[in-house]
Amino acid sequence: MKYLPLDPAIFIQNRKSFVARMDKNAIAIFNSNDELPTNGDATHRFKQNSDLYWLSGIDQEDTMVILFPGNPDPKLREVLVLVRPNEMKEKWDGRRLRAEEAKKMSGIQTILWLDSLDAVLQGWIHLADTIYLNTNENDRKSNWVPVRDYRYAEEMRQKFPLHQYKRSARIMKDLRAIKSPQEVAVMQQAIDITHKTFERLLKFIKPGVMEYEIEAEIWHSFLSQRATAPAYSSIIASGDRARILHYVFNNQECKDGELVLMDFGAEYGGYCADLTRTVPVNGKFSKRQREVYNGCLRLHDYAKSILKPGISILDYTDKVGAEASKVFVKLGLLSAADVKNEDKDNRAYRKYLYHGISHHLGIDVHDLGTRSEPIKPGMVFTIEPGIYIEQEQMGIRIENNVWITKTGNKDLMAKIPIKAEDIEAIMKK
Repeated sequence: MKYLPLDPAIFIQNRKSFVARMDKNAIAIFNSNDELPTNGDATHRFKQNSDLYWLSGIDQEDTMVILFPGNPDPKLREVLVLVRPNEMKEKWDGRRLRAEEAKKMSGIQTILWLDSLDAVLQGWIHLADTIYLNTNENDRKSNWVPVRDYRYAEEMRQKFPLHQYKRSARIMKDLRAIKSPQEVAVMQQAIDITHKTFERLLKFIKPGVMEYEIEAEIWHSFLSQRATAPAYSSIIASGDRARILHYVFNNQECKDGELVLMDFGAEYGGYCADLTRTVPVNGKFSKRQREVYNGCLRLHDYAKSILKPGISILDYTDKVGAEASKVFVKLGLLSAADVKNEDKDNRAYRKYLYHGISHHLGIDVHDLGTRSEPIKPGMVFTIEPGIYIEQEQMGIRIENNVWITKTGNKDLMAKIPIKAEDIEAIMKK
């Protein structure tokens, strides 16, 4: 890992929270992600299973976490399973965790090697009535590849068909949505890295620069600040390409008079930042660009003012939509009649703002959390309204990350330049 060691108290508390939600006499088993192939003999960069990382802080392949609070042996109530270090493999792929290192990182004091697990796991299963197994229940999931969690669930059901099985994901969705102050502190580090990178970009961007050169600056800045990598594929979209929400080709020239939309964020300590800013390539907003930018900022500030405990995402989205309608009328994009006569199932503002305003943020960029229940203190959300105007070949989005508290929300990106004049002032330097 590139990042500095995290406080294991984060993961100790996370495990306590999960165990408190388990049924009596139950065991829970979590697996790491697969190492996925690219082509030939190569693999993708390993990305840990988010639930396992949330419980342990271990970012290594072939890892398991086993929680059995009712085990008669207190030493076996939480167990971390690691791949045994292999001298030959380490010559090729690098050093693997030793038991003492893993204890310090996770706070789990009992370490077993993966190749010795089968000899003891069966006995633990026989003592339990219920087995919690994990699957990916992110509402945005779109990939149905049979990854390790699904293969393992099938294997366990074949071996132990008469046990009761429950889904860990139901518990994890509730728990991971609420971030502790310690978790938010790690997210703040990812955000601070992103902040420094954005200010670096403002001094770098000029007419003629290529989108991929901006992306390269992001990689350089992130890695030099101990980030693991970008938290997601950076979107560097100049000109009309800014209307493509997930534009990741990043292969065109940024031209004089255009805007460039940059959606990027660092991953640090397993936690993500998610920033979007739209800036003038030549360092100066045109009159119209400034009008639309300020309209988007008005929407952003309004959304931030109402995203508080107790509101539902549905009500929040409806309220922001009503405000967007007012902004779009003022910008000349909609008429009062357009708004009055709109289809309530396809509101008029959707022509110029066709995505959601906020999503949960944490270990995953689109983190676990309910989208139907009222928002609770401890949740972290993005706020990211946009205005996309096909006839003007313009797209603007402004995104910050906020932590919901009992008294409102705290903007974790409050120090990152957001006003048009502040962006221009830095670019002028």
